[in-house]
Amino acid sequence: MENTNIEKQCNAAVPVAERVKQIIFLILAAAFFFVPWIYAPLRNHAPGIAVICGVVFAIAWGNPFEKQTAKLTSPLLGAAIVGMGFGMNLVKVLTAGANGIIYTFIGISLGIGLGVFIGKKLGLPKHTLYLISVGTSICGGSAIAAAAPVLKAKASDIAIASAVVFTLNAVALLIFPAIGHALGMTEYQFGYWAALGIHDTSSVVGASLAYGPEALEVGTTVKLARALWIVPVTLFLSMFVAQAGEDGKRKISFRIPWFIPGFLIASAIVTWIPVTANCGAFLKELSTHLMVLTLFLIGANLNRAKLRELGLRPVIHGVILWFILAGIWCAAIHFGIVK
Repeated sequence: MENTNIEKQCNAAVPVAERVKQIIFLILAAAFFFVPWIYAPLRNHAPGIAVICGVVFAIAWGNPFEKQTAKLTSPLLGAAIVGMGFGMNLVKVLTAGANGIIYTFIGISLGIGLGVFIGKKLGLPKHTLYLISVGTSICGGSAIAAAAPVLKAKASDIAIASAVVFTLNAVALLIFPAIGHALGMTEYQFGYWAALGIHDTSSVVGASLAYGPEALEVGTTVKLARALWIVPVTLFLSMFVAQAGEDGKRKISFRIPWFIPGFLIASAIVTWIPVTANCGAFLKELSTHLMVLTLFLIGANLNRAKLRELGLRPVIHGVILWFILAGIWCAAIHFGIVK
């Protein structure tokens, strides 16, 4: 009888402990949205702290809303990027994107070429090395999601590539601003470096947000222009890399992330309808805090199981490729080759 009571108490304690974890998680998420808004001095540090807290919480205690946050991060990220468009001039956006197009083309070509070469030397499976290379060269998780169905990649390949790219994104979000300040980069220079040297759009926006408003504008616009290269790259993969079907023909397909046209439409509205400027400024401010919340949720999606899945070779592949590309762009910007 006594043992039965103990078992009932233990069973009752589990939901209570889980409920406490859920409450603390929600309080942290709300804090990352509201506190930087209320207390301005925290804004520059909020993106990096949000990712760290999300990762630490998930690994040390477990994400109590893992399924929900996995589904929410992508639409929240897209909504935040579109919202930021309401605070930007479309002419400047297009100019920044056009100025960076040649650098983007060089970076993507070099990244995929080097990625395939390094991946083959490390003996990685074909799909894994292509997904890591594409994710590193274009725009992280969005590029992996677009390329995976074209390559007919397995779920394990997608998980490994996503985990590698995400882990390096989290590191970049923390170290890029520190390196930029140490090298005396202007906000304009840092925005370019972040857009060209960091994988995922969320981390580019987070690092640029921490560096300053001009860095945020340049980093976001150049990065979104870089993300458009998903289309030609996935076309290339479908034509020359993906396996042909049973009929011997290759299926041509591509996908454009919805937040890119959304961002451009938002910028167009505030540029050509001046009366919306004040509302646009508010939406941009709201979106920067939504981005910080999203970064916390993204960090919370990295769990112990994903870390165990990584293995050593995919990590080495991602780190070497990322160091080479980020180093080249840092040097080119620092010495005035890229302006």
